[in-house]
Amino acid sequence: MTDPVITPELVQEHNLTPEEYDRITAMLGRTPTFPELGIFSALWSEHCSYKHSKPVLKTFPTTGPQVIQGPGENAGVLRLPGGWAVAFKIESHNHPSAVEPYQGAATGAGGILRDVFTMGARPVALLNSLRFGPLDDARNRYLFAGAVRGIGDYGNCVGVPTLGGEVDFAAGYSGNPLVNAMCVGVLRERDLIKAAAHGVGNVLLAVGSRTGRDGIHGASFASEELTHESERRRPQVQVGDPFTEKLLLEASLELIASGHIVAIQDMGAAGLTSSSAEMAARGGVGVEIDLSKVPTREPGMTPYEILLSESQERMLVVAKAVRVKEVQAIATKWELDATPIGRVTDDGMYRCLWQGKVVVETPGRQLVEDCPVYSPEAKEDPRIAELRARQPVPGTGYPVPGDALLKILDDPSVASKRWVFEQYDSTVQASTVIPPGGDAGVLRVRHEDFGIAVKTDCNSRYVRLDPYEGGKAAVAESARNVACTGARPLGITNCLNFGNPERPEVFYQFREACRGIADACRALGTPVTGGNVSFYNESPTGAVDPTPVIGMIGVLPRVDRAVPSHARATGDVIFVLGETRAELGGSAFWETCLAFAGGQPPRVDLDTERRLIELLVTGAERGLFRSAHDCSHGGLAVALAEVAMGGPYQDAGFGLDVDLTAHGSPLTAHDLLFSESHGRAVITGAPERADAVQALAAELGVPALRAGSVGPVNGRFRIALHDRGGSIDQPVARLREVYFSAIPRRMGD
Repeated sequence: MTDPVITPELVQEHNLTPEEYDRITAMLGRTPTFPELGIFSALWSEHCSYKHSKPVLKTFPTTGPQVIQGPGENAGVLRLPGGWAVAFKIESHNHPSAVEPYQGAATGAGGILRDVFTMGARPVALLNSLRFGPLDDARNRYLFAGAVRGIGDYGNCVGVPTLGGEVDFAAGYSGNPLVNAMCVGVLRERDLIKAAAHGVGNVLLAVGSRTGRDGIHGASFASEELTHESERRRPQVQVGDPFTEKLLLEASLELIASGHIVAIQDMGAAGLTSSSAEMAARGGVGVEIDLSKVPTREPGMTPYEILLSESQERMLVVAKAVRVKEVQAIATKWELDATPIGRVTDDGMYRCLWQGKVVVETPGRQLVEDCPVYSPEAKEDPRIAELRARQPVPGTGYPVPGDALLKILDDPSVASKRWVFEQYDSTVQASTVIPPGGDAGVLRVRHEDFGIAVKTDCNSRYVRLDPYEGGKAAVAESARNVACTGARPLGITNCLNFGNPERPEVFYQFREACRGIADACRALGTPVTGGNVSFYNESPTGAVDPTPVIGMIGVLPRVDRAVPSHARATGDVIFVLGETRAELGGSAFWETCLAFAGGQPPRVDLDTERRLIELLVTGAERGLFRSAHDCSHGGLAVALAEVAMGGPYQDAGFGLDVDLTAHGSPLTAHDLLFSESHGRAVITGAPERADAVQALAAELGVPALRAGSVGPVNGRFRIALHDRGGSIDQPVARLREVYFSAIPRRMGD
């Protein structure tokens, strides 16, 4: 098969601009070959090169005493007690999931698992962040159901528990679903391995599945807008095999422990091309690959296809030259092939052969590092500024608080996500302490007293209306969620989902959200260890809502003191921590009850957040709380209702008797109940610990209102406001019925 002639049309098909193509020809001193054109298209795509985001990402804080490995590797790594470390990363698989939700989501989970175990870490938890259009649309229900099933099937088969995540629904995600997958792994700090090739003469081996034609140009596909023609891109969606992934996981960890290899990397986005070129560039060496030796599963595959295939469950290993047979023996033990396909060279060139002929020869480091970097114009959309300044027109008036609460609890964005996580195995590996359904997932580090808390978070409504405050809020809320379990926030990974960065209003959202994330991370001491930027999340229906998802890790010194989020004992005292202000902008109340998604979202005071986190962590260490729950989406009324309703697998909740007369005295009933002010939490504890709670709160400068008590099992949920009117009085069983059935009813279950 003859390679096509390189024409301007072919260059355009590869998503390279004329200026970028000129840069390539100048670098090579000649016209590129067809495989070289494919390589540059993949490695210089937005997905691989970060060419529109690099300058902004450099503003993130990335260092600290807890950071072992920051951005630039397959996953970030933070220090834990006792010589342990945690490796974690979050990435997007949005475009594939838009056209083939099951495989798109499944292979997203598979890819993020490999990013973690290539660091030498055993995966111990999966999380996800999912966004879909409203469930009254059949297409959205199809995408939602397929993605959830894909994530569940893959994680369950590999044997890694899904410990948490988040799901949201909004019109902006119709046609633009977001599927972000996060993995967390643990390792001994001494066992960390990095993906930098070195040692001239060392051997490159392809380990795992054979290379097929699935996923070719997947990285480029992820770097362009979705169109009505995107359905035709189904062949560019990879197909996963979780059973091979499990074998590859065990083989990789054994290879890393053996000392026979010097580097290992997943063949992820851009496949063999990215793994080999990036490992060579990191190590400052060259590589030579014989593409005719790469095991293929389809006849007649060309060098171009072999280089760009994104077939799943494949690793590229750099083995010591004298240990190749030992590497192959370990692979054979795990029923995998390990095929030598190349070697490390000393000339710095990235070279590929095909049947004895050189088909690719480019300067290796320049290929990876000399991609053009752009600084697009950034300008806020004046329509957003105008929307932020508006308030809803109540019309016939606000609904009474009791009716408003039931309506908000029935909103799929607020309602229980049990329909989702009951499809995931959350207890495999037997280390789960707090499963999905609470503020954050918690797991025990095997044979140790300490644990890890994990959470993903982002309120895209806030980011849309005020990207700077929304970016701060995503970090602050994820830190609060982790702290509610008693864990101290340690660091984050992020997945930054935005529209086309070449549009000034989109790049403004991105830049300002990143500024907010950076400021919050500095204030809370949670450095950014890596992540993923996903641009071009646009379809004919418009751009996705800006969604910078935060994946937060926290450490819990005594996992036996982990704090759940639901009431646990009749007679316990209820405290409301923090200050409630009249901040209904971007709230679930305005959107759900008044069909208005505007206003100024609540502002984040980072000093207030720091003090609240300290109270939650210290109180848990001292055993002062029986439950702690973050107050966020839906406001104080929803937070209290969730405390009362209990966990997703409890038979009944507890009644609550709450008096908010002394809280937020100038506020209206609706402001007090449904404002989404930050820096707040609801805690419950034994009556004999109440004085200690108030003393600690006073010491740390956190407002703490003793607001009531936990009632009997299956009692009534009461909130009194007295002279402001608008009290709530509902059977807890009624709240549970609405909250836990909202998504199943819409999905027809």
